Amino acid sequence: MRYSPESLLAFVTTVNTGSFSAAARHLHKSQSTISTSIANLETDLRLTLFDRHGHQPVLTPEGRKVLTHIKAILSASEALDELAIRLGDSIEPKLTFVLSETWQNIHYESVLQRFSQRFPDIEFECLIAEDEDVLDLLQSQRAHVGILRARPHYPTDISVSRLRVTTEMSVFVATTHSLAQMPTVTTSQLATVRQLCLNTYAQGERPQTEGLIWSAPSYLMLLEMAEQGFGWSILPRWLITQYGNQKLTELTLPGWPQHIKVDIAWSRPHPPGPAGLWMIDNLLAQRE
Repeated sequence: MRYSPESLLAFVTTVNTGSFSAAARHLHKSQSTISTSIANLETDLRLTLFDRHGHQPVLTPEGRKVLTHIKAILSASEALDELAIRLGDSIEPKLTFVLSETWQNIHYESVLQRFSQRFPDIEFECLIAEDEDVLDLLQSQRAHVGILRARPHYPTDISVSRLRVTTEMSVFVATTHSLAQMPTVTTSQLATVRQLCLNTYAQGERPQTEGLIWSAPSYLMLLEMAEQGFGWSILPRWLITQYGNQKLTELTLPGWPQHIKVDIAWSRPHPPGPAGLWMIDNLLAQRE
C-alpha cells in the first residue's frame, strides 16, 4: 500500500479524538510520532488535511473528503487481515472472552459447547466486565473478544458488530423498600432515594449527580446491594429472574423497561486468532 497504515490510523484517530495529543494518548504513541505520520500522509497526498492555526486541528475541506476514503481503506485492510487469519492454520493457545452481565449467558452456552469440541486444546478464560472496562481489556490486549452494551461510538482501534439478541433492563428495589409499595413511581420520587449505579474501573469516578449515589463495577454486585434495601438500581431482567431470589420488585416507571442492544467487539490492531474469529462468527449467528 502506498500510504502507511500507521499514518492512516493516526489521521482517523486525530479526527475522532479532536487533537494530536489525544490521538497520541489513545494510540500509545508520542505526539511527535502522530504529527509526523500525518505530515507524511499530507506530503504523499499533496494535500493539507488539517488547519493547524487554532488550538486544535480542524479538518480542511480536502481532509473531510479524504476521511471517507481512508476509513474505507482501513476497513478493507482489517477485513483482509481477518480473512488471512481465518484461512490460516495457526490456532491461538488461549482465548480470553469478556462477558457483560447485560447479556444472558444462555445465548452462548450452545456456542461454547461447539467451541469446546472444535478447539479442545485451547485454554479458555472468561472475564466479567461492563462498558469501558470491556474496551480497556481489549485495548490492553488482556482480552481478545468482548460482549458489551451497545454504544453510539467506539474508539478507532475497536472493531464491533451488532448481535441479534437484546436484553431488557428495568428499575428494581427490594420488596421491603418503601418504593415497592407504590403502584407507580415518578423520576422526582426516585431522586429522593439512593441510587445504586454502575461505575466501571476504566471510567473512574462518576460525575456528581443529584441525590445520593452508591456504585459498583458489576450488575450482580448492584443486585445484592438492592436486595439488602440500600436503594434502587437499573438491572438486567434476566439477572433478576436467575439470581433475584424473589427479593426484588420491579418499579412501574415511565419509559421503563428498556430493550438494550448488545455488541461484540475486538481489537483492530491485535485481532483474535482463528478460534476467536470462530467465536465471533457463531455468536453473530445466534438469534433471540
